Amino acid sequence: MERTAIFPGSFDPFTRGHAALVEDALKLFDRIIIGIGNNTAKHGLLAVENRKRLIEDIYRDNNRVTAEIYTGLTGEFAEQKGACAIIRGVRNTTDFEYERTMEATNHRIYPQLTTVMLFTPSAVADISSSTVREVLSFGRSVEEFLPEGIEIDKYL
Repeated sequence: MERTAIFPGSFDPFTRGHAALVEDALKLFDRIIIGIGNNTAKHGLLAVENRKRLIEDIYRDNNRVTAEIYTGLTGEFAEQKGACAIIRGVRNTTDFEYERTMEATNHRIYPQLTTVMLFTPSAVADISSSTVREVLSFGRSVEEFLPEGIEIDKYL
């Protein structure tokens, strides 16, 4: 039986930290679906379709990783996809407290889903999408924050 996990987030944009978590998750699961949450009330850096395209470009040679846009509850999305787990990344204690609360809520509503918290590797733990957006807003290069070969201008 194939073990599928959902890795949800806004991924605006997808960073080296996100990619490191996907690599770790692939050691535990057969298939990872990167679920790109589409909050229509938020206006981000990249259009949600471009976030999906960026992730598809990164994983075009890896048939174990796919990207999908979704709205609504992550647990509902996970159920629809037949996932057994939700992957969450933790960079620091602030992330941990937030993710622990989310896990408790998800467990109440979707007891069949397991939340797996993965620690972001220290080499990329300082990278966040919001940091990338801020650096970019000042006209600086963000190449070192993004997965290798990704040129953000292509997705803006």
